[in-house]
Amino acid sequence: MLVVQKYGGTSVGSLERIRAVAQKAVKCKKEGNDVVLVVSAMSGETDRLIGLANELSESPKEREIDMLLSSGERVSAALTSIAIEALGVKAMSFTGRQVGIVTDDFHTKAKIKSIDGARVREALKGGHIAVIAGFQGITNDFTDVTTLGRGGSDLTAVAIAAALKADLCEIYTDVEGVYTTDPNIVKKARKLDKISYDEMLELASLGAKVLQTRSVEFAKNYNVPVLVKSSFKDVPGTLVTKEDKEMESVVVAGIAYDKKQTKLTIRAVPDRPGIAATLFDYLSRSEIIVDMIVQNVSIDGKSTDISFTVPTTDAKKALNITKEVSAELGAKGVTYDDDIVKISVVGVGMRTHSGVAAKMFKTLSEKNINIMMISTSEIKISVLIDAKYTELAVRELHDTFELENADATIHTDVS
Repeated sequence: MLVVQKYGGTSVGSLERIRAVAQKAVKCKKEGNDVVLVVSAMSGETDRLIGLANELSESPKEREIDMLLSSGERVSAALTSIAIEALGVKAMSFTGRQVGIVTDDFHTKAKIKSIDGARVREALKGGHIAVIAGFQGITNDFTDVTTLGRGGSDLTAVAIAAALKADLCEIYTDVEGVYTTDPNIVKKARKLDKISYDEMLELASLGAKVLQTRSVEFAKNYNVPVLVKSSFKDVPGTLVTKEDKEMESVVVAGIAYDKKQTKLTIRAVPDRPGIAATLFDYLSRSEIIVDMIVQNVSIDGKSTDISFTVPTTDAKKALNITKEVSAELGAKGVTYDDDIVKISVVGVGMRTHSGVAAKMFKTLSEKNINIMMISTSEIKISVLIDAKYTELAVRELHDTFELENADATIHTDVS
């Protein structure tokens, strides 16, 4: 059996923890498995490096940021390999380039194009545990180091598992699995035994911090089973896998929230065809992901407001672009609000059950929580509300959909 294990920053945050990771890997190897490890930088290291760069420049080049940040994972990989060797088992560490992880050339948010993996296969055949520096790759012409964005080691692990046709990809983290919501807010939040790729993808994109969104997309596309487990407790985790009929019987699987959203509104835009296309074309050229969009009804037929949300990390860039477009189009200006939160209910059962939206909206209204924006998909309903209501909204919705009870039959009729 070929097992890929990924360990996050807290899991390799000290030499003591690196030794514990080495012991887990060796145990898996001695059970008769081929083992590949993917490791993140030691806890706090990425932020430390970013801080150093920002002390030297207000806007360091993204190419240099990639060169800088990729060093953190290389340190972790080498130290983990040394720790494994100290336990009497052969190990070999690799950078993203040595593995042949080829990406596009979009620095700090690169996308994987292909993985060679020949050196890893060779190491496994030689009886080694392969230890790979996560979060990084190399451009197609093999000239520049790239990084895959925050949480990119998850993506590295799943992509490696797909390329090597691994039997299982284990993501070790500082939580015990995927919960119905944040257990720091709802103490009775329940750990899920399994969750579908689609549900996990929605939860990850909506603020759940367990897995990086792109890693879940990769797992779904290549049918890689992903097991989320705790690095610190030997307890069962949560399996992210293909949807089955049992999952569909559960209307809502989880509640997510995302405070890292910013709402921008371009005011009094001329109400004519092509205006929205112009605005969002400019944003897309800068690789800014737009989430919720609301265009107000034009009362006079002459002007309208367009509101949309972007990740807070892209907010300044989006604000500058929107201001430029506003001036070009003759709008009356742009407003900015980052004191907001996106609350979402997610479940594949929503495809076959009605009334979830009504139940959600009724619950919020009973607590006098105003909804600013709404977006939906087949298995998700998201609303934008004031950030001060985050915990109240999450707790009330968790109770409304009885998520603490694995055997609850959820009735969505609110008539």
